[in-house]
Amino acid sequence: MQITDILSQMGGLQSMARELGISETQAASGAEALAPAILGGFKKQAQTQPGGLEGLGGLLGKLGGGGLLDQVLGPQPTDVSSGNDVLGQIFGSKDVSCAVAQNAASQSGLEPSLLKKMLPMLAMLVTGYMAKQRGAAATQQLSKEGGGLGSLMGGLLGGQGAAAPGLASMLDLNGDGNPLDDIMRMAGKTMR
Repeated sequence: MQITDILSQMGGLQSMARELGISETQAASGAEALAPAILGGFKKQAQTQPGGLEGLGGLLGKLGGGGLLDQVLGPQPTDVSSGNDVLGQIFGSKDVSCAVAQNAASQSGLEPSLLKKMLPMLAMLVTGYMAKQRGAAATQQLSKEGGGLGSLMGGLLGGQGAAAPGLASMLDLNGDGNPLDDIMRMAGKTMR
C-alpha cells in the first residue's frame, strides 16, 4: 500500500487539506509528489545511522515519535517547527527542501509555495506513522532483525515505486531506488 493511501485512511491528508485551505485531491497530489523524497531521506538515514534500522527507530523517537502524527491530526493548527526539524535531519539543508518542493511542483502541477508549506506537515505525518508502526511492531515482537521497521521501510519504499512507477522512476534518475540522491544533486548544481 502506498504511504499516501495510508495517510488518507488515517485522516492525515484531510487534516492537511483543511489546514492549508486546499482540496483533498490537491493534498493527495502534493503528498504523492513529496513522499518519495521524504521516504528516500529516511532510507538514507537508515543507511547512515549507527545500528541501521534500530538507529533510525531511535531517531524517529528523538524527532517526536508518534506525537508528530497526532499533532497534524489534531483540531488545533499544526506547529510545523517539528516538521522542519525532521526535514533538517533527513535532507540536511533548506536548499534541499526547496529543491524537493520545486521538483514536486513540476510533478504535481501545484505551486512550489504550497508544497513548501505541505512538506513539513507531510514529514510529521510520515515520521509519526513510522514511529507508531515501530512501536506496534516492538510490542508484538514481530522480528528480531530490525523489528517491523525494516519491513515497514521496505514496504513503503517498495510500495511507493510499485504504486506510482512513473513518478518513482522519473525521480530516481540514477536507478538506485532513492530519488532523494538525484534531488540533492540537482540542488547542489543550482547552489553553485
